[in-house]
Amino acid sequence: MSFITYMLIGAALMVIAVMCKQRYVSFWAQKSTDYADGPIFDIRERFNGPIVCEGVIYGPTGKVSSRFVADFEASWNGNVGTMVERFHYDSGNVQDRVWTLTLGNDGNIKAEAPDVVGAGTGRQEGSAVLLNYRIKLSEEAGGHALDVTDWMYLMSNGSIMNRSQFRKFGIKVAELVATMRPKDKAYAGE
Repeated sequence: MSFITYMLIGAALMVIAVMCKQRYVSFWAQKSTDYADGPIFDIRERFNGPIVCEGVIYGPTGKVSSRFVADFEASWNGNVGTMVERFHYDSGNVQDRVWTLTLGNDGNIKAEAPDVVGAGTGRQEGSAVLLNYRIKLSEEAGGHALDVTDWMYLMSNGSIMNRSQFRKFGIKVAELVATMRPKDKAYAGE
């Protein structure tokens, strides 16, 4: 075999290895059914009333690019909820977002917001909630549209741990890690 043949075989094996990693051992490998056991994460209960959120955003190199504290106010009318969010970033910027969440009787979720392209979809099952959506960044942030995979996990103390990945053309460009809890609830241990 020629050198070029070996290079093509090597490249093909590398692509297969990367695809297998993403499918079986990465953030994307999670499924809602992985979290079917444990406490039940009902978004109508957990996203209701005033909520405080604290988090960090990591850039493409893995370094923290931004920190934020946010106040949410959520309410429900049957299976349709509204969540008003106000983010305060360490840069001094303030960002507002209003979500409309529709929960199906089967656990499927439809998520809409003004900066979301189309409607996001997701699922609540067991102790986790998954949302997938495409978000359009503000012009100050570049105006790009990013694909978001958003996992939220219910913790034993009632807090929610959130991990989101933002991708452009399938390449991870940012990651968010945050906690959410009812605003009037003290930190664990207090």
